[in-house]
Amino acid sequence: MAEEGSDMIIGDKYRSHLHGDEEKNTRWRHGAPPTYDLVNQLFEEGRTQEWPKGSLEEIVQNAIKTWEMELSHKTNLHDFKSINPDKFKIYVNGREGLTGEETLKLGSYNALLQNSLPEQFQYYRADQETFESSHDVFRLAFPRGFAWEVLSVYSGPPMIAFKFRHWGYMEGPYKGHAPSGERVEFTGVAVLKVDEKLRAEEVEVYYDPGELFGGLLKGPPKTDATLLSSTSTTPSCPFFSGGETN
Repeated sequence: MAEEGSDMIIGDKYRSHLHGDEEKNTRWRHGAPPTYDLVNQLFEEGRTQEWPKGSLEEIVQNAIKTWEMELSHKTNLHDFKSINPDKFKIYVNGREGLTGEETLKLGSYNALLQNSLPEQFQYYRADQETFESSHDVFRLAFPRGFAWEVLSVYSGPPMIAFKFRHWGYMEGPYKGHAPSGERVEFTGVAVLKVDEKLRAEEVEVYYDPGELFGGLLKGPPKTDATLLSSTSTTPSCPFFSGGETN
């Protein structure tokens, strides 16, 4: 899904293509490269695996984190270094594929959370959210971020199949539901097709959205008054460190 970042730091040990000469002309969504201090801390405290340096698992994990960073923070597809912009497509739960430009326009949350369920069962309406509003929803719910890790890798390039885990602590409200303070997590599997430069050409992602929304809807619905009171002290600035898609 998405690991959001805020601005102003040099380097990141899990993500490439943030700084250096190759990024001097990059167009950043918020004017500068993001940082991931909070979500990196959440990741390190909550991960179930610590992969050896240089292992296939570490390479895949960092590649997906880099791809998510570029999708969330670079505004021109041809500034991306982690995907092949001419071939990239993402497929989620068997739905029709989205091109790189379509995914960039929608944002990672909207791309991953589209569904065709009856309206009464749609706890997130991707068709009613913009790129920015979709990120704001989850920044608010997960002030410390929404971390992502690789649990296992089943095959190497060019077709990389892997299992992943996404988690965060619901310390802010979600769509009128009070914060539960509990950990919200889900797992899924993905297949990543890469080229000779290890750039992503196709991504297939499969997961159960019910795992995510089951955790987000645990908190009782709040009245407008109490919700406003709660959100007034909860960080909602789009530049804070937190969040992930990976």
